[in-house]
Amino acid sequence: MTPDGKTAIRRADAADAAAVARIHLASRAATMPYLPPQKRSHDQVTQWIRDLVLTQYRTWVAVRGTEIVGYAAAESGMLHDLYLRPDVLRQGIGTLLLDEVKRDSPGEVSLYVFQQNTGARAFYERHGFTVVDTNDGSRNMEALPDMTLRWRADGAR
Repeated sequence: MTPDGKTAIRRADAADAAAVARIHLASRAATMPYLPPQKRSHDQVTQWIRDLVLTQYRTWVAVRGTEIVGYAAAESGMLHDLYLRPDVLRQGIGTLLLDEVKRDSPGEVSLYVFQQNTGARAFYERHGFTVVDTNDGSRNMEALPDMTLRWRADGAR
């Protein structure tokens, strides 16, 4: 729960796919305006969430009241997604989701983040992540410079 006791974290299931897709699309549009315009419809993103994310990754949702307000998806210590509804940023929900990923990890968590995403970079750095490498964008479909960040339970780099 968040400090206000209003948000709980639980494992996601197929019934959550449409809500998770809405969060994914809204968050990317609001927090990463430098990304190319989204070409996929909500229904296509919902199918991707249902058929790939929820089946291949351990996925958690943050629930406030009856509404899903964020999600995180990871596998084997690699955080693939952590997105929040734009209206709930900076309320501790991202920390709750990240803490769940850390608890479920094999002692370390890695992720990729766009170099331009200064908000996300600052969030992860506050939570003990350090830069492992940088890339010119050749490893992501957006072709934007990114970096690998890593957190280790033992604090080592």
